[in-house]
Amino acid sequence: MLVTTLLMMGIATFLIGLLPTYAAIGIAAPIILVLLRFVQGLGIGGEWGGAVLMAVEHAPRGRRGFYGSWPQMGVPAGLILSNLMFLLVAGLPDEAFLAWGWRVPFLVSIVLVAVGLFIRLKIMESPAFSRGKESGTESRMPIVDAIRQYPKQIVLAAGAFIIINSYFYILVSYIIAYATDAAGLSRSAILTVLLISSAVAFFTIPAFGALSDRVGRRTLYLIGTVGMGLSSFPLFWAVDNGLILLVLVFHIAALAIFLAMGYGPQAALYAELFTTRLRYTGASLGYQGRAIFGGAMGPLVATALYAATGTSLSISLYVLAMAV
Repeated sequence: MLVTTLLMMGIATFLIGLLPTYAAIGIAAPIILVLLRFVQGLGIGGEWGGAVLMAVEHAPRGRRGFYGSWPQMGVPAGLILSNLMFLLVAGLPDEAFLAWGWRVPFLVSIVLVAVGLFIRLKIMESPAFSRGKESGTESRMPIVDAIRQYPKQIVLAAGAFIIINSYFYILVSYIIAYATDAAGLSRSAILTVLLISSAVAFFTIPAFGALSDRVGRRTLYLIGTVGMGLSSFPLFWAVDNGLILLVLVFHIAALAIFLAMGYGPQAALYAELFTTRLRYTGASLGYQGRAIFGGAMGPLVATALYAATGTSLSISLYVLAMAV
């Protein structure tokens, strides 16, 4: 299954880089783009649950938080690679970027797909999953069984992490457009901020995963949630005033400290909500629920709020409300 989801995600990403323009094929271009993004979403939905649960189920006793945080490090690693790539192509003239420059990151991604596929083919199933498979306790209708047996856990998994998904996409996606269009910062400056914050998060995510094994996942998550709810106020204030060094400091605090406090232990927390038999399905349903209501909505709501109010304070209040 993990090989299938990896290929779905990777091939769809590569094909986006080959997509003909609207001038070439008309309305079919955006339709194909939406379809490819849909395939990407299906792939990553199954990929995340399987990857993190495999790590957690291979973990020694008392190390689930640390082991489960390793797949989570893929997010800052991906941000580092993507921002480096876009920093390289951002220097192109506008005509060149629109003609072919934007395609480069999507096409290069096929190399990472090959690396991921090689690793996937070398990994064995977790001991817990293998025992369940041998005993014949696998569910024939895992989605139905998960919803029927663990409705509260699925809602909890989705609801508790909406703030993480919502704030994450504001920090790594919306803020680029806001900083350049509304605040007048250069694209290269804000991309550099994202690059540095992602590099710090690459190390803090496993650190907080390990810390959750000692102090508990709930404690760490609650501290991180409070920090996320408050950190957007100084961050957007610094962006509005063009104080790029303070933008860097507050962005690191938001992404690499407070958000990482919840994101590092997330895999272990999800795994502990469900039994082995339905763990993959239950965790994936919770993940997709938070993605729909958090990640998908965050930048849209932020854009609408700023358009309606003309102030970033409304965005910060939205983040605070999501944290509550």
